[in-house]
Amino acid sequence: MTTIEIYDTTLRDGTQQEGISLTVGDKLAISRLLDDLGVAYVEGGWPGANPKDDEFFQRARTELDLETATLVAFGSTRRPRGSAADDPQLAALVAADTEVVCLVGKSWDYHVEHALRTEPEEALAMISDSVEHLRSLGRRVFFDAEHFFDGFRANPEFAIATLRVAHDAGAERLVLCDTNGGTLPHDAERIVGKVAEMIPDAMLGCHFHNDSGTAVANSLAAVNAGVAQVQGCINGYGERTGNADLCSVIPNLSLKMGYETVPRDRLPHLARVAHHIAEFVNLTLDDHLPFVGTSAFTHKAGLHTSALARRPDAYEHLPPESVGNTTRMVVSELAGRSTILAKAQETGLDLSSEEAQAIVDRIKTLEHEGYQFEAAGGSFELLARDVQGWKQPFFDLESYRVFVEHRDGDVTAEATVKVHVNGKRVVTTSEGDGPVAAIDGALRSALCDTYPHLADIHLTDYRVRDLDSSDGAAARVRVLCRHSDADGSWGTVGVHQNIIDASWKAVCEGIVVGLLRSSQ
Repeated sequence: MTTIEIYDTTLRDGTQQEGISLTVGDKLAISRLLDDLGVAYVEGGWPGANPKDDEFFQRARTELDLETATLVAFGSTRRPRGSAADDPQLAALVAADTEVVCLVGKSWDYHVEHALRTEPEEALAMISDSVEHLRSLGRRVFFDAEHFFDGFRANPEFAIATLRVAHDAGAERLVLCDTNGGTLPHDAERIVGKVAEMIPDAMLGCHFHNDSGTAVANSLAAVNAGVAQVQGCINGYGERTGNADLCSVIPNLSLKMGYETVPRDRLPHLARVAHHIAEFVNLTLDDHLPFVGTSAFTHKAGLHTSALARRPDAYEHLPPESVGNTTRMVVSELAGRSTILAKAQETGLDLSSEEAQAIVDRIKTLEHEGYQFEAAGGSFELLARDVQGWKQPFFDLESYRVFVEHRDGDVTAEATVKVHVNGKRVVTTSEGDGPVAAIDGALRSALCDTYPHLADIHLTDYRVRDLDSSDGAAARVRVLCRHSDADGSWGTVGVHQNIIDASWKAVCEGIVVGLLRSSQ
């Protein structure tokens, strides 16, 4: 089986994305995650460009013990009309003390003229001298041909010449870069194919940016045309619109095109690694990312879920567990009985076909009123139990009320809850920064003596959406709450013209679900 090297640039290219900044500790931890995934190369950064990258490579020597990946230092060729032996950038690359160095050089004559402000012959000498210097010091060298696809279209002779001099000087990989991200798949495959014909003994790589939305497709096309290394970032991070998303490149190459990328037994780590790295960069992972997103194998339409109940592969292009993901069913007005039955099984409920149909009918009515059960699995569970005749045994509500007081510039909410617990009437009052906090506190105070494990159930998220904005202050609102305990989390929903009543329903149901789960 042919192997395609996976070269990860998240620690350099990925950090060029707006809003991403990693500490040295973050970069070390991400390097370990990438090694755990099994990529071939991890580009650690640009030594000499900033103190953070200098510290990273210094600490990497003693703190990183990579089993699968090889750490790479990235930098540019020597300066125009300078000496490779005296160049500070090349000295910083040597000081990084990595086995592999990736050098970037201009392959578009337009950039040579206007960015480097030198002659084509000098640009070629810069590449050749830099590669030879690093090779003489025992470094393996990869060459990133910057703006190669634009350069090849404008002046193919010069673009190819940059590759030839790098290859002749000892560069092990010639990486064709689509730096502006404007290339389309058919052109990527055509140009890579021509380069493979012109330099048949070279090992080619590719590096695509996603400005045209085709970075993954371009990478796959380039592999078809002969490249042996694909560069990209986890979750498609990168400057402007990002780089080729390795979370799509890897499974497509491995599971659909028959190549070896990361070790097969590591592929199920993909979703976990993607989500973990998203935590380090402090960006919420897009639920709809292919392969690794929470919604990548989530089904909502009744027709789909009905077929899935009989044949799991009916509406899934590959087994989700192959990339570390799972199949999910979400409940909505599009659901059919099979969806309801599958979702009920997830919560441990055994429904009859008639009960499932009754739930379908109720959900359609409720969602017409503004309810949304996709993110409210807790409310769905209570609805299903209600259809079966179950009534929550934990407490009975007599009444509640909420006051909001504005005094000396401060706003305080106060809630009073009257409930019956085990035949005893309990009245409690609680204050909070807002009415929801006050309601939550008052209900907890009323129940905590009887249900001490309520202390382990926490309200973690509260969201409000205006459903009828044209109705002004009389509009209905939908409140979504999320609660969690040590074993997991669940969502609940409430809808009403009164935001307090909608909030009460969502908060109250969240606590009921938590008490139900802990009692089981």
